[in-house]
Parts: sequence; structure tokens; C-alpha cells
Amino acid sequence: MTANAKTKATSDLLLEAVLSSLSDDKAEDVVQINLRGKTEIGDYMVVCSGRSSRQVTAISEKLVQRIKDEFGHASRIEGKDTGDWVLIDTGDVIVHVFRPEVREFYQLEKMWQPSPAAN
Repeated sequence: MTANAKTKATSDLLLEAVLSSLSDDKAEDVVQINLRGKTEIGDYMVVCSGRSSRQVTAISEKLVQRIKDEFGHASRIEGKDTGDWVLIDTGDVIVHVFRPEVREFYQLEKMWQPSPAAN
């Protein structure tokens, strides 16, 4: 997309771009969580894994660049230097990219997903 033809960043379009970027970069175990009505931090949260610190960093950098290219705004990014857990705030979509061991330790998505009904 050219600089003159930036797409308006709605949360659904941002989510679509995020999921597409994660798929292109071979992110694993991608979980999408609808946050509407649960919090003011955003409309969606996406949690995924990379196989190594290097892949986590690469997934994150490419995602930030894609959002900038497609929507014309910079995302906030934290944790890129260590590559264990990177947080990307695109505005309405919050993305967490983990190494698998770190993701298992924090179990972040369990905090936001509805609990299964007890049998």
C-alpha cells in the first residue's frame, strides 16, 4: 500500500492485519481474545508464540512495520531486546508474542478468556 493510500485503522482491520502478519511469520498457537466490554485497554488481545527469542523479536518487528505501512501509525513495543515476551500496542489490538516457556509460565490468556463451565 502506498503512503497516500493508508487504510483507516478500525479495530477489526487492525486485528485482520495482525493475524495475517502473525500467520505470514509462522507464529504458533495464536489465540484471539475479544476484550470489548471487559476493559478499556483495547478491543482485542492476541497472544502467540515464537519458537525462539530470535523469532519472537522478528515476528514483533515485522508486525510493527506492517501496521505502520498499512495504517500509518507507530505501535508501542516493549520487551523486544530480550525476546522472551514482547508486547505490541497497536491501539485497539494488544499483541503478546512469547517464547513457549515464558507463555506457559504466565498463562496470560487464561486471565482474559471465560472459564469453562464446571461439569
